[in-house]
Amino acid sequence: MATHPIILNPRSKNITEGKSRAPNRSMYYAMGYEAADFKKPMVGVANGHSTITPCNSGLQKLADAAVAGIEEAGGNAQIFGTPTISDGMAMGTEGMKYSLVSREVISDCIETCVQGQWMDGVLVVGGCDKNMPGGMMGMLRANVPAIYVYGGTILPGKYKGQDLNIVSVFEAVGQNAAGNLSDEDLLQIERRAVPGTGSCGGMYTANTMSSSFEALGLSLPYSSTMANPHDEKMNSAKESAKVLIEAIKKDIKPRDIVTRKSLENAVAVIMATGGSTNAVLHFLAIAHAAQVPWTIDDFERVRVRTPVLCDLKPSGKYLAVDLHKAGGIPQVMKILLAAGLLHGDCITITGQTIAEVLKDLPDVPRADQDVIRPIDKPMYKQGHLAILKGNLSPEGCVAKITGLKKPVMTGPARVFDDEQSALAAILAGKIVAGDVMVLRYLGPKGGPGMPEMLAPTGALIGAGLGESVGLITDGRFSGGTWGMVVGHVAPEAAVGGLIAFIHESDSVTIDSVQLLLQLNVPEAEIAKRKVGWKAPPPRYTRGVQAKFAFNASTASKGAVLDDY
Repeated sequence: MATHPIILNPRSKNITEGKSRAPNRSMYYAMGYEAADFKKPMVGVANGHSTITPCNSGLQKLADAAVAGIEEAGGNAQIFGTPTISDGMAMGTEGMKYSLVSREVISDCIETCVQGQWMDGVLVVGGCDKNMPGGMMGMLRANVPAIYVYGGTILPGKYKGQDLNIVSVFEAVGQNAAGNLSDEDLLQIERRAVPGTGSCGGMYTANTMSSSFEALGLSLPYSSTMANPHDEKMNSAKESAKVLIEAIKKDIKPRDIVTRKSLENAVAVIMATGGSTNAVLHFLAIAHAAQVPWTIDDFERVRVRTPVLCDLKPSGKYLAVDLHKAGGIPQVMKILLAAGLLHGDCITITGQTIAEVLKDLPDVPRADQDVIRPIDKPMYKQGHLAILKGNLSPEGCVAKITGLKKPVMTGPARVFDDEQSALAAILAGKIVAGDVMVLRYLGPKGGPGMPEMLAPTGALIGAGLGESVGLITDGRFSGGTWGMVVGHVAPEAAVGGLIAFIHESDSVTIDSVQLLLQLNVPEAEIAKRKVGWKAPPPRYTRGVQAKFAFNASTASKGAVLDDY
């Protein structure tokens, strides 16, 4: 271990001063500490490694690299674990209801360990979707110097000359049910779609959040699009640890970095890269943890001025590994900065400003690639995550509107009170072009846990109905979802939102031009339907699901548990 002096955060001095601290030191001696170690910062490594999912099964090598970096830079690494739920594995099952709950559990773990052990800083290593916002929320709550190390994206699978990813499987199920894909092809796609470790490969939720963390300034440049199997990911983890030690010396804290301006930077990058609808929910929660005023309407404010610059899946052609080769998030940010769409004066964990980090990059993307478009030739002139309002969602809801040939539709409601019956109807051919599927009682309280609807939306895409069938829900969507879909409808059905009172065949309008979600039923009829309505009994009465359902705020406030 290096022994050069470190300027300690006052938090850790309590370990070294006074005879009353002897019992505390004794516990450290039991783990191999020496007297000189108590002059070094105590740095937590929140390790999300598990063999639950390929997103996290490649994290241990990154945690090990981070520990080595901390020790080389003169710190003491204190490793603790955080859990994960695999959205891809839990999708379509009761387990999916634990996904959003895990965001809160992860943030609680980090806050608890960092504060309970009085750590001087924390490095968070995570991979799967909720590791990202959960880790960031925990960092912001503890508010000691911190850095996020993303586990890295997965490499693409291959079959018959085509790149595959996890969403390929969900869409293949719909193609197979529609008679457009053989059983053998479905089996081969299933076997080949996920070839190794790393998080789902498109601009889905994990890569969306990692990219936005880089834009926030709490991850190192280029780190958000690296592939987990590549050595540069380990090298970046080690470098992140060394940068964190410097941040501890300078006392640069997460809440110094996460401001209203840096949130605008993060959301601009989400829009420019075509990121996940989940980013809206999670950044509402992140802003809440940072104690920064931020509402659902702020996303719309940033959207209308920010073009979509990247041609990325799910609605585009390319994967995160392709974005990395094309220049990564720094190149996207430099284009936005040169166009006046980014705040260059925001500080990063390195101590540099965004403008300083990007100063040597060109204002235009390389001509030998078409993953990143120039500012004057964007994929779309405005961002893709639109906030719709109307009588069905007065608090706002989220629609992903890029890639759609028809941004407006009105059709008869096909009403389902659970995901499974909706999926069965699609696979049985009972949903036809022009229908508007309504999936309800799936919100933060009603689900509980606001499960994602990738199985139904993937089946619609596979059946060729992605642009001709609408789907609205008070639940969420996977980052891999695209089509005429609207999620996070609030108020949700379980608290008496209007979505609870839609009847089969009612006329529903989704209008992403006028930003409208409307039930076309007379007010007098709606009033009659509401008479005598009672909230359904909770699905869970004990454990984390019951606690989540009882405490969760509305989706329009991030479904946080501490909005008191």
